[in-house]
Amino acid sequence: MNHETTKRKNVAQSSFEETKVDDGFLILSYKNESIEIQNVVKEIDSDYIQFHFCVKGSSQFLFNEGHYKLNILEENSLLLYNPQRDLPINLEINPHSWIVSVLISIKKFHGLFSQEAHYISFLSEDNKDKKYYKDGVISPSMAIVLNQLINYNLNHSIKSLYFKGKAYELLSLYFNRSEDADVEQCPFLVDETNVIKIRKAKDIIVSRMAEPPTLQELADEIGLNLKKLKEGFKQIYGDSVFSFLFDYKMEVARKLLEAGNDNVNEVGHKVGYSTASHFIAAFKKKYGTTPKKYIMSLG
Repeated sequence: MNHETTKRKNVAQSSFEETKVDDGFLILSYKNESIEIQNVVKEIDSDYIQFHFCVKGSSQFLFNEGHYKLNILEENSLLLYNPQRDLPINLEINPHSWIVSVLISIKKFHGLFSQEAHYISFLSEDNKDKKYYKDGVISPSMAIVLNQLINYNLNHSIKSLYFKGKAYELLSLYFNRSEDADVEQCPFLVDETNVIKIRKAKDIIVSRMAEPPTLQELADEIGLNLKKLKEGFKQIYGDSVFSFLFDYKMEVARKLLEAGNDNVNEVGHKVGYSTASHFIAAFKKKYGTTPKKYIMSLG
């Protein structure tokens, strides 16, 4: 694999990008903005752990010459590792879908977690030769990093360094554990109906982000008590309801500013701030810069 970033453009604003961030460490991003399914095929040997993130839309991984399919849906992730055999990427990307993949060699990966290996189950001595498949949910903080990777528009000369930093950030967020909740053991999540209710709560606050309901109103609407709403939301999304909503609103605001169709005041209104000063303060708290300076930085 050469050191240069390679990029291939297809028709209809679709693209595939491959960026090498280190030895044994690659980031691939695929954007299919066309109206047709697109295929991406890449040979990957068994030394690599694969993290796949569906930022938008949905896609399918094909295995065994297409005899077996694994779907990956919007806001979901998939971890694949099989030390016994190569797992080539054979990906069908649906129209208007975005995927980011992080590929890292097991040797490099062990180096990152040498102090923490005890809590990542597939790194344990018992499991190190087993294959591993795990799906998960993309948290808001991960979504921000993924969007920064897929919409990269800074100077080409710093791309490798930027991607390296973001890849480490993404992995640390992926393995971030809530201190007070072990999701694997949590009985709350066993109840699939509660999971559906929590996801509905997330959809409600996202769709009404400018005027969100109170926590009690939200709990009543989804049919869960307040305690279960709070606990469940934290366990599924890794954050409190309003902290999640704040991150989401700031991400929407950032995209609206980038699109350039609204001024700062209008963007603030769209994400639920009645005054520009409140919006500017919130944006600065999140991104460390004002909306105006952020727009200027896009050049």
